[in-house]
Amino acid sequence: MTTNRKSGMKHNLAPLLIDVAVPIGSYYLLRNGFGMSTLAALGWSSVVPAVRTGWGVVRDRTVNGFAALILFVNAVGLLLSFVAGDPRLMLAKDSGVSSAIGIGVLVSVAMGRPMMTAAMKPWLVKGDAAKEAAWAGLLSGSSRFRRAERVFSLVWGVVLLGECVVRVVGAYTLPVDTMVWLGSVIMIVAMVLGFLVSGALAAGPMAGMLVAEVEARKGGSRVSLSPAVAPEVALVR
Repeated sequence: MTTNRKSGMKHNLAPLLIDVAVPIGSYYLLRNGFGMSTLAALGWSSVVPAVRTGWGVVRDRTVNGFAALILFVNAVGLLLSFVAGDPRLMLAKDSGVSSAIGIGVLVSVAMGRPMMTAAMKPWLVKGDAAKEAAWAGLLSGSSRFRRAERVFSLVWGVVLLGECVVRVVGAYTLPVDTMVWLGSVIMIVAMVLGFLVSGALAAGPMAGMLVAEVEARKGGSRVSLSPAVAPEVALVR
């Protein structure tokens, strides 16, 4: 159990390390170690995250809305790294990635198809068939569950847009070398804030509803007690 847990932690942290540590480390290596210009160092340090995102889509052979959006903004950001002539604009470009994702998430909520569900559901269901069935039942029969699902994506959309604003301001008011590392700090703080708020307002309550639904389905009648069918259960009994 402990080995599997450690393996899972490494697997979950690997993308964060690649997206954060590699760009920062490569920037300082190229600029200070190889004497590249700030512009060139910033451009080349964007290559690894873009390649990693594209390779993930090719390897898994599945594309959801969130993965496709990240691939698109990374590709555009990489192109801008080579055509833009202003290092500050390139730093602001990174916040543009967050804003594009944030806007995409908010639009998905408005359309009734919250994009962040693809990232949240595996954490709550954990491959459990009973929880998978409970999820489907609650999604079709519980307005509270669907509202929490939308809130989860709404929180992340707002957090990502907020991160964009802060990083753009920093890109044009602080030294470039400072923003190279501070931008990642801002991103990490935004991620932590997003996890805490979305967990308290949405993921936590949804996890509780899933457990309750699974327990209800284990009852004598094995009938879901989600709001949509609860009246029918009462009549049967």
